Amino acid sequence: MSKTVLKKPAAKKMAAMKTIAKKTAGKKPVAKKTPVKTAPAKSAYAQAGVDIDLEATAIKALIKSLKYRRKGNYKMVGAVGHFAGLIDFGPLALALTTDGVGTKMLVADQQEDWTTVGIDCIAMNVNDLYVMNMEPVSFVDYIATDKLSMEKMAQIGKGLNEGAKQANIDIVGGETASLRGLVHGLDLAGACLGVQEKKKIITGEKIRPGNKIVGIPSTGVHSNGLSLARRVVEKYGSYDEKLKNKKTLGAELLTPTRIYSEVLKVTAKCTVHGMCHVTGGGLLNFKRLSKYGFVIDNPIKPPEVFDWIQKKGDISDEEMYRTFNMGMGYAYVVPEKSVACVLKMVKGAKVVGEVVKEPGAWLGEIEIT
Repeated sequence: MSKTVLKKPAAKKMAAMKTIAKKTAGKKPVAKKTPVKTAPAKSAYAQAGVDIDLEATAIKALIKSLKYRRKGNYKMVGAVGHFAGLIDFGPLALALTTDGVGTKMLVADQQEDWTTVGIDCIAMNVNDLYVMNMEPVSFVDYIATDKLSMEKMAQIGKGLNEGAKQANIDIVGGETASLRGLVHGLDLAGACLGVQEKKKIITGEKIRPGNKIVGIPSTGVHSNGLSLARRVVEKYGSYDEKLKNKKTLGAELLTPTRIYSEVLKVTAKCTVHGMCHVTGGGLLNFKRLSKYGFVIDNPIKPPEVFDWIQKKGDISDEEMYRTFNMGMGYAYVVPEKSVACVLKMVKGAKVVGEVVKEPGAWLGEIEIT
């Protein structure tokens, strides 16, 4: 992972920008000349088994080989790399996305509670559709396991049903594979289909410097960074340990991912230039939206669980914000005139930063790379 850098995204913008003094209660602000704590040469997340930089390089290698394009009707629209892939369907566009629950399943196994992971599975898919203003309509699940358990399957079904209800989608099918020797435990993933009129699709192409970033709270860790979170909990605490909010770490890590179903109503009433689902990679997700840069200088206060993970694991601000959502699970990028509209419609919404001319992603003055 590259070293933390103090850099000015745009001189005129930075002159008026706040530092990260408001990032968390009780933390000292980072001034321009104050040394910034840097992440180790090998990040804590990489030590936990997930190398974000290597993953990005591997994905580029995969995409580079995907050269074939369909002939005839219903072709792909745009390029690979946004949150969802689009398909031409006349006056409409279809969108496909796929994602899974990841190692959060290991927390469910440890807690012997699989009732909410189905919500996570659907959330991670539909939220990737909402960022393009696509309406999720149908879903298929994929379960791979070494041994079938009726209890697990029944509990997972409850979560999938609740997630479908929250997102207003049909679960039209799925696949269960018994893969003893290849899979150890149970892996839950899925794919979702969305639809929208072409003229209503939001890709980020209208984003301009000066646009405001309105952050929306997460419900906690969601379904990313669990390899690192689990490593810290298992090394420095226990799943039964209670935080100041009286919830155990196990319960915190199992809190289901928020489904941002209000998006379609917001975009119908407010002018929105782009949206971001803050998943694995943290603030780096914003770089998918535009050639311009994104400065978060007034972030949402992270829930207590993130503070616990950071202190116990001795993890830098940079790595925390490039691994976790840190309390902001979704964001709208809007012209200044639309800020009031979004704040009125979405509970907990807050202006967290703005778009600047120079490409990149910043937490105050810390460049997230």
